[in-house]
Amino acid sequence: MHIEIVVGNIVRQPDVDALVNSANANLRFGSGVAGAIHTAAGPELEQFCCRYSPIALGEAVVTPGFQLPNPYVIHARAASFINDDHPERDLDLAVAQTLRVAKEAGIKTMAMPAIGTGVFKFPPELAAEIILKGLLSRSTEYPDITLVRICVGVEQMRSVFQSMLDSLLET
Repeated sequence: MHIEIVVGNIVRQPDVDALVNSANANLRFGSGVAGAIHTAAGPELEQFCCRYSPIALGEAVVTPGFQLPNPYVIHARAASFINDDHPERDLDLAVAQTLRVAKEAGIKTMAMPAIGTGVFKFPPELAAEIILKGLLSRSTEYPDITLVRICVGVEQMRSVFQSMLDSLLET
């Protein structure tokens, strides 16, 4: 599994099979990544999501991409760093479930945001460590997943994730 970190708009990644949505419990249009993905996918996405909601902390589900150039959206629910009891565990579980449902759907490439760092208030360094360790530690279980592109909005966040990835690959 190749992991790359880029500054870019997650809904403008046409070369991947799926976008990962940092979803809320009801899989509804929200702020940040969820809002951008729902807006780009069109109203059919939210209507389709109704059959799956609510989802538990750490759970992930796959839906069609509708008007997106990507065939799929993986909705993964992270915890609120401030309000939930075990946010680190739930973020790691969200990464694990994202990989599991991707494999089940035949998804080989995906673009993922810095899950949890927006409205869920995860400190960027902690989120980077959990997400990247989760991907790297499970990569041998998912040999068909060839690319995870982590899309962030600003260079500072890219630098945090890239530094963590470099550090983890050195050990």
